[in-house]
Amino acid sequence: MSTTRVKVKIRCRQCGEKFVLKGKKDKGKIETGFRQCICSNEHDFEIESED
Repeated sequence: MSTTRVKVKIRCRQCGEKFVLKGKKDKGKIETGFRQCICSNEHDFEIESED
């Protein structure tokens, strides 16, 4: 099992709200558990990870 913890920055493209979370990176995919913004947006995000 080769998962690493990474810092993930998420910005909502609809309202501009920013979130900073820790996530697990496994085989190129990042999982944070983040589901939706406070404005109910579930799909339109700008996601950036710091390796």
